[in-house]
Amino acid sequence: MENSKPLISVKNLSKSYEGHKVLGKISVDIEEGDLVSIIGPSGCGKSTFLRCLNCLEIIDSGSVVIDKIALERKSANEPISDDFHDKAHQLRQHVGMVFQAFNLFPHKTLLQNVMLGPLVVKKEKPDIVEEKARHLLRKVGLSHFAERYPESVSGGQRQRAAIARALAMNPKVMLYDEPTSSIDPEMVDEVLQVMRDLDKEGMTQLIVTHEMKFARDASDYIIYMEHGEFIEISDEDEIFIAPKDERTRRFLRNFM
Repeated sequence: MENSKPLISVKNLSKSYEGHKVLGKISVDIEEGDLVSIIGPSGCGKSTFLRCLNCLEIIDSGSVVIDKIALERKSANEPISDDFHDKAHQLRQHVGMVFQAFNLFPHKTLLQNVMLGPLVVKKEKPDIVEEKARHLLRKVGLSHFAERYPESVSGGQRQRAAIARALAMNPKVMLYDEPTSSIDPEMVDEVLQVMRDLDKEGMTQLIVTHEMKFARDASDYIIYMEHGEFIEISDEDEIFIAPKDERTRRFLRNFM
């Protein structure tokens, strides 16, 4: 979008664990409404990048700006201030996160799982929260499963309930960390379809995935990562038809 500020802006983001570099000064701007797939070999830093965006991991250095909320550190040695923690808390309110393992509460129904965040975090009225939660379960195709417990539905249904739960907090951005990796193959597309539908509605989404057909068909653009760096960022056709970097070509040969 010309002359518009990106919804997400990452500059020189770095993250290490015990001296081992996981992310090395990566930068990217993402516009509102974009669906971005992040691909790359296991252990290359994809999940850590998402966790830094959602403040589940504290960045060592660089900056993350989401919906005008800015987090910045000059180095890993810089003390984490109360202001940083406050901004991190604000940022989390704008970002929904969906994990590989669903992370639903097993002792609560799907409806109760979806209602929990708005009730506990936002202190919203129960009747309003329930109405919205039922609407979100309808949106992800689970209206008939609202009173069921997670263990009594399929992996695909659990993951769709997890998406509804994240949406209940009215996020500006949705992050997905390998959302289909724990799902039976025949259930994968029902989860991916929810993301396609959200894309049509204008939701900004970042998806770490090994589902290359989905990445190619649904993404506005694709980021290829390797060894904690963004090697290539391009639209879905270009990166599959004519990747610029040999490392990207080598990785994609595994899926041809």
